[in-house]
Amino acid sequence: MTELREVVVCAPLRTPVGRLGGVLASVSALELATTVLRELRARTGVDVTAIDGVIAAQGYPTMEAPAIGRVAALDAGFPVETTGYQLDRRCGSGLQAVLNAAMEVQTGVGDVVIALGVESMSNAPLYTVEGRRGVTGAGLLLRDALARGRETVGGRRFPTPDGNVGSAELLRAEYGISREAQDALALRSHRRAVAAQESGAFDAELVPVEVDGRRGSMIVVRDEHPRGDTTLEALAGLRPILGRDDPNATVTAGNASGQNDAAAACIVTTPERAAELGLEPALRLVSWAVAGNDPLRFGVAPVPAANRALARAGIRFGDLDVIELNEAFAVQVLACLADWGVDAEDPRLNPRGSGISIGHPIGATGIRMLATLAHELPALDGGLALETMCIGGGQALAAVFERV
Repeated sequence: MTELREVVVCAPLRTPVGRLGGVLASVSALELATTVLRELRARTGVDVTAIDGVIAAQGYPTMEAPAIGRVAALDAGFPVETTGYQLDRRCGSGLQAVLNAAMEVQTGVGDVVIALGVESMSNAPLYTVEGRRGVTGAGLLLRDALARGRETVGGRRFPTPDGNVGSAELLRAEYGISREAQDALALRSHRRAVAAQESGAFDAELVPVEVDGRRGSMIVVRDEHPRGDTTLEALAGLRPILGRDDPNATVTAGNASGQNDAAAACIVTTPERAAELGLEPALRLVSWAVAGNDPLRFGVAPVPAANRALARAGIRFGDLDVIELNEAFAVQVLACLADWGVDAEDPRLNPRGSGISIGHPIGATGIRMLATLAHELPALDGGLALETMCIGGGQALAAVFERV
């Protein structure tokens, strides 16, 4: 077997992250994806005929853009020879797109592949699976894709009737994690994200998005989700989501990730091909791993995934300069940290915020995180970073990247 080729990531970019029903709500997932692809092309000057394909991640697709990687490539001006497809590994989808692109490059199936992640949770569909059989009784039942996906993600054998929030509360009880600790982590996340915004730390990774409105168009250049005005007192005043059924519940909208809109993309290739195309590598993929666990404990699946990825690279937690652990919920972050023996206030942990503050646009999150850590590493004079996230349904992904 031919030896696997080295893989580098070039020009990771992302749009600002919008809130559910917020500033980007009128922009479709396809428009977000097309915007970031056009900007990737413009900033790098890459010859689009050299792009083998676009691998796109999306958790809540519609048939307005089937196989959205292909459709977005065509709309962004790539030639018809550029292939494309779509994948879904829930919260890990964006990182999985990068890893799929890496495997194509490593094995020689492709030389230059774009990984794309996109989500417009504001436009997630309401759907019926019964309409083709005719309307009977009271009419058709429309399901909300956002809510339904969290209820069915464990299949019939591993039901999750309370969705991801119920799973988070299970970890709260199992690990004995207090509401105060969760709110403190959430506040820290917002403060770090706001500080990054104010200092311009996000500027290099951001792609402006034009939004048409009643009063004309506007250009969105800033993440909408971080809250500079939040306090521990404000967070403590929020009601637990499952508080009516569980008097001990602690998970609130304030210490959980947002539902958001965004797109992100990067170019995956070899160092040699990058040089030929005039691309400047930002990161080298060192190792990666995937792990599965009980869907009701999905929040701690990053523990085995990260442990495997680090072991494969011969790296320890002490060797890492940045730890990007997506904040699906403050409680699951704290549970993972407890298992790893990492302090919740470790400055390496999400230095510029994460899902609670920046937001969690499911399909885009993995590449959003990659764009952020690619700029964090040089700013911190660091060399190694871990990116990992839990995945609804009982999975997790982890990857180790090295600054180039």
